Amino acid sequence: KRFREPKHERRPWRIWFLDTSKQAIGMLFIHFANVYLSDLTEEDPCSLYLINFLLDATLGMLLIYVGVRAVSSLVEWQQWESLRFGEYG
Repeated sequence: KRFREPKHERRPWRIWFLDTSKQAIGMLFIHFANVYLSDLTEEDPCSLYLINFLLDATLGMLLIYVGVRAVSSLVEWQQWESLRFGEYG
């Protein structure tokens, strides 16, 4: 995807790395949580992973959306320019 973007709209490599590393850390956390829970519960790891994924993809995204909107409103209200989402300076 990065190379399909016009050169003047591409994020710098450092910003791209920081954004993608957040996703990788989240995926690793979910994976190890799934392995740990499957050892505790004697359940099928695949079914636990599916439940975990569905909860993350629905309730997790809703919670993140609400949190981002709340923090964005607070940042706008307090006029904290350095804390705006998506603006890296």
